Amino acid sequence: MDVSVAAALAALFGLIIGSFVNVVAYRIPAGKSVVSPPSACPSCDHPIRNRDNIPVVSWLRLKGRCRDCQAAISIRYPIVEATTGALFAVTVLVIGLEWSLPAYLWFTGVTIALVLTDLDVKRIPNRILYPSTVVGTILLLGGAVADGDLGHFWRGLAGAGIYFALFLVIALIARGGFGFGDVKLAFFLGEYLAFQSWGVLGAGVALGITIGGLIALGLLVLRRADRKTHIPFGPAMVAGAYLALVVGESLADWYLGG
Repeated sequence: MDVSVAAALAALFGLIIGSFVNVVAYRIPAGKSVVSPPSACPSCDHPIRNRDNIPVVSWLRLKGRCRDCQAAISIRYPIVEATTGALFAVTVLVIGLEWSLPAYLWFTGVTIALVLTDLDVKRIPNRILYPSTVVGTILLLGGAVADGDLGHFWRGLAGAGIYFALFLVIALIARGGFGFGDVKLAFFLGEYLAFQSWGVLGAGVALGITIGGLIALGLLVLRRADRKTHIPFGPAMVAGAYLALVVGESLADWYLGG
């Protein structure tokens, strides 16, 4: 299959996953099940019909309102769905048609959910992170076995441990500046980054810290936060990981070559 065709199919699949990500990001922090009850309007509690549950399309067709009570439906839903679809397509283009591709599509869906929960409730739920780490590790192992190179997998685990240890030290020194959720997230991200190469891992760590620092500095300058304000760092870590997967190898070569 041509990679461009695979990317288009992944985009369509990503739209569906994005709809589920919306459910996960809302229900998991609230302690609710992600499988029951079925999705319903938060205003009138009327179950959403199947024809009104088509990613992006249904929101546009209904003009962003519930069919039954006409209450406004947040634009966040189609944005998350469209973003997930786009990132699934980009993931295929970046990783290629490799055996590890399912692991990286899993990575993309999970990180979107984690970013949303961190922004919403300022925490990274263990109910998402723990099982996602286990599943991701199994998928990466399967990809490495299928490719006949377990070195990628062992490097991924080592990189996860290094990223985890680094953020654990930072969290202990910062004394509250970082949550332990960020430390556990570092393990999850590090496994995927180092699976590609040590250079990608280094770029991901550096970019995540840089992006997070710039965001915090900007909020301080604009007086939208002070030194006691808890600023979610997970989104910056994820953004750094995404950028590293795309350009990390080039950045590492440039830095080492300079």
